Parts: sequence; C-alpha cells; structure tokens
Amino acid sequence: MTARPRQIHLGCFPIHLGGNSGAWRHPEIQPDGSSNLEWVINFAKIAERGKFDILFVADSLTVSDHAIPFETNHFEPITILSALAAVTKNIGLVSTMSTSYSQPFTTARQMASLDVLSGGRAAWNVVTSGTSSVGKNFGQDVHHAHSERYKIAEEYIQVVQGLWDGWEDDAFPRDKETGVYADMSRMHRLNHEGKYFKVRGPLNIERSPQGQPVIFQAGASDTGKDLAAKLADAVFTNRENIDECRAYSSDLAARAAGMGRPAPLVFPVVTPIIGSTEEEAKRKSQELNDLLDPWLAVSFLHRYFKTFDFSQCDLDAPFPDLGHLPDAEQSSTRFLLDVARDEGLTLRQLAYRAAAPRPDFTGTPEQVADQMQRYFETRASDGFMIATDISPRGLEDVVDHVVPILQKRGLYRTDYEASTLRGNLGLEIPENRYTAAARQRMTG
Repeated sequence: MTARPRQIHLGCFPIHLGGNSGAWRHPEIQPDGSSNLEWVINFAKIAERGKFDILFVADSLTVSDHAIPFETNHFEPITILSALAAVTKNIGLVSTMSTSYSQPFTTARQMASLDVLSGGRAAWNVVTSGTSSVGKNFGQDVHHAHSERYKIAEEYIQVVQGLWDGWEDDAFPRDKETGVYADMSRMHRLNHEGKYFKVRGPLNIERSPQGQPVIFQAGASDTGKDLAAKLADAVFTNRENIDECRAYSSDLAARAAGMGRPAPLVFPVVTPIIGSTEEEAKRKSQELNDLLDPWLAVSFLHRYFKTFDFSQCDLDAPFPDLGHLPDAEQSSTRFLLDVARDEGLTLRQLAYRAAAPRPDFTGTPEQVADQMQRYFETRASDGFMIATDISPRGLEDVVDHVVPILQKRGLYRTDYEASTLRGNLGLEIPENRYTAAARQRMTG
C-alpha cells in the first residue's frame, strides 16, 4: 500500500447515546431511536457525509438489573449493520461479537458475510463478556475468570482468521463455458484442534475485497493490551485525558513492536459538545447533565462494580472502599477507584464522572478541533470515537463545523481514499496464508 500522510480517523455510534445516560429525555432525541431503522439510517448518512471511517455498534448479551436507557432495547449488531451496508457506500461497519458466548465458525461466517455484502467494509469488535449473568442466557453457570477468557479469545480469533483464509482470492472462477464454479484446489480446510475449539472449515462464503474484516478490541488490562498488540488492527479506549491516552498508546505500541507488529490504531471515546461560543457549549453540557438523574448515573457505575449494591449508600458520602471486590481486577474499575481515592470524590461525583460527558471536548468548533489536533499530533490517539448526546444535531455539529476546520488544517480527508475499510484506515490487505505458502514454495 502506498504510504500517505497520517490523518485523523473518526467513528461514531449509530445507536447508543455515548456520553450521558439521561440524554434520551432531551426534546431533540427520538426515544425509540435505538430500535428505529429510519433514525439509525439518518445517523449513518450524516456520518458518511462527514467522511467518517466507522459506524460502531456496541452490544450486550444481557439486560442487567441496573441497565441504563437504550441498553434495554436496541438492534443486534449484524442485523442493523447489514441494513446500513445497503444504504451507505464507504463507511466501515463494526460489529461487537463475544468470544465467550458464541462459536468461532458462526462469528467467522457472519462477519465474512457482512464483509462481502458491504464490499469490504466490515470489522469485528472482539469482546470477552465480563458479566457473569450473560452465561445464564446461554445455559452456562460457570463464567471464566478474566485471564481464562483472554486465553479463549486468543484461540478464538486465530480460528476465525484461519476460517477467513479458507478460500483463496481466485477460488471462484464461475466459468460458464467450462462449468467450473469453484476451483476446489483453492479451498482449504482449517482442521483446527486446540484447547478450546475444534473446527473443520471452510466457510461457505468467499473472501471480500479487503481480504479479512478488520479486528478491533478494547484491551485495557495488561492481558487485554497484550491481546490487542498481538492480534488487533485498532482499539477503542476510555482513557480519561490526553496524558492517559498518550501513555496508553505508547504502551500499546511498545507491546506491538515487541511482537513484530505495527501499533494498532487508537480511538479514544469522546463526547464533543459544541457551541458558537464557549459559554453556549457549557450551557448545552449543563442542560444535558440536568437531565441525568443521580441514581441513573449510579446505575451506570454497575458496569464497573457488578457485585456491589449502591442503593443503601449516601450519594454525598465519600465513595466506599471497594478494592476488595473481584471487579477491581478489571482495569477500568481500578481506574475509577483510583480517581475516587485520589480526588476524594463522593458517590454522586464519581457516578456523574462516569455517566456524563467529560468537559475536555466542550467548546467552540475551533476549540474542539484544537483539542483533537493536540491528541493526534502528540500521538495520544490516531482518531476518535464520537459519542454524541443530542442526536443527530450533536453529530451534525461535528460534521458541519469541526470537520471543515480539520480539513483546512490538512488533518482530515476531504474524500474517502478507498471503498474498503482497510483502505480508508491505511491498513494492509492480509495475504491469504495458503497463497503466501504456495508462493514461498515456488520461489524458495
């Protein structure tokens, strides 16, 4: 692939409201937006007009007792992304799929199908499902420990990628004259037998124009970062500020270099709130925060503290010491505990810190563009996941007011570079392993 200048990449969430759990109550929000096809299509088209790289559908396989709005009612990722593939042309389509509660063959087949029908725009966001209640929806009483889930995930990804190589690029001549539809010499069975999976293959779907779907991950723990460095093309992160993002990106790049791989692209999640003046932007931010009931914000904390009941706690008392909980093994949970301790936060303050947008991307279009540029040029990130709260206006504010500034500065594309997601992200197309092996035999 021809080298090109490094530029900012952008993605967004077409379904879930990102930065404020109470934003669904805003008069501009359609309350059934997470399950309304027209709403989601409109959102996707705005993002593609802004030359965004990806639409990312997050997912959960359970409805918790402390679910926040829109998590209780939303489209399943493959279904809605298949619909969006039909009404978009260039933007990438990222589907969340769990490695703990699904089978590699099924995931490989679904993702490959999405990749082919979209013309090479699919990506898989790999998650291990850290919530034990998910297993009860799949007839499983045992939820594997964190380290075991990542061992399973590593083998799972390797099986899926092996299945994606089951057919070489020229395996389907579809020659009507000779009657040869498929060249079976270009078909390869995986015949995988590992610790966790036994899979024969191949898939009954051809390779897409980008070879394989892009792999996204959100590794935050040391184990997760090692997996991302080894197998991911890009990562999402919730690091809280530029210094933390820079440290995270540097750490991930060093791990990848140690494995002989390029650093995965890093996409921190941010919530731009934009006004014509800084005061207007702050007013919008406060308006959203006023919609957030404090106990709904506390419910948001349950994604990090799954085994603790906050209902008996005083909202304005110091945040309790929960370092003894099993949840504290997760890096995101440990991060919140450290923030609460270091800053002396109350339960209410930490809940709002987690459930409401952070102020560092609140301001005028120029201020938001300046902040994005700082993150990008200091290698704190390669792009951003835009979580908007006043949809679709929040996304339109970014597309219509921030994007032109970044384009004028030469930091953002004026048009898509390719029709595939790998092409737009600047990622190499992975050569089919069997094609590569045959070439090496002939030249070696």
